[in-house]
Amino acid sequence: MGWMLVVVPGLIWGASFLFIAEGLEAVAPMGVTFMRIAVGFLTLSLVPSARRPILRSDWPKTALLGVLWLAFPLSMFPFAEQHVSSALAGMLNGATPIFAALVASLLARHAPSRKVSLGLAIGFAGAVLIALPGLSDPTPMSGQTRGVLMILAALVSYAFAYSVARPLQQRNGALPVVWRALAVAFVLTAPFGAPALAGAHWTARSLGSLIALGALGTGVAYAMLATAAGRMDATRAASNNFIIPVVSLLLGVGLRHEHVNGLSIVGAGVCLTGAWLIRPSARPEPASAAVR
Repeated sequence: MGWMLVVVPGLIWGASFLFIAEGLEAVAPMGVTFMRIAVGFLTLSLVPSARRPILRSDWPKTALLGVLWLAFPLSMFPFAEQHVSSALAGMLNGATPIFAALVASLLARHAPSRKVSLGLAIGFAGAVLIALPGLSDPTPMSGQTRGVLMILAALVSYAFAYSVARPLQQRNGALPVVWRALAVAFVLTAPFGAPALAGAHWTARSLGSLIALGALGTGVAYAMLATAAGRMDATRAASNNFIIPVVSLLLGVGLRHEHVNGLSIVGAGVCLTGAWLIRPSARPEPASAAVR
């Protein structure tokens, strides 16, 4: 049943874009971000291994991770989904491995292999195809254009976060690092998110969506993938990235009746092809997870 440790997080993170859209029906974007971080932090607090100590010298980078991996990108998605569909947001998220591989090569000052370079080229072409319908709006900086740019900014932030997170997780374990990064993100988003929650107009559907977003997407899924990273090789553990865009597309179209441009769907397939090409080797090694 080890495959469930990979598939279930992919399903949860694929659904997270739907949860964000439902949450926005009741509360402002920063309220969505703050609540998911708060619920995720409380959920991981129930996992004993998350509270294990980390090296004191790693605290500054863990705090930085709270910004790059959580506070900033998790704020961008709700703002973006005010302008773009949850399906499009999820499909663009499929470009995360592409950005991560490029940033890792730049920071290492080492040219990627021919296979990775091909994957990067294909992946970026796919990301352009996904975003093109929104970016082609003739109105300068239209709402959809701003939404696409916000998502791309979030993906760049994720990419830098991966390079920070990997050595921290290798030294301290994934969950203790994530739990402390969530604590930092909680403090940073509270001044903006708490007032937004106070002015929310809750329904059972919106409240349930945000609780699921925090408890499952920022809690359970992380714990499961951290377990997967300890039991299987990086390639299999990271394969959840290929599930997320498909799930977000199906849920957005099926449940919210969102319209998605055919070119964006083709682009998602191209992007995932590029991500598959740059996937890590099958050699056993710790795998970094991603918060959605």
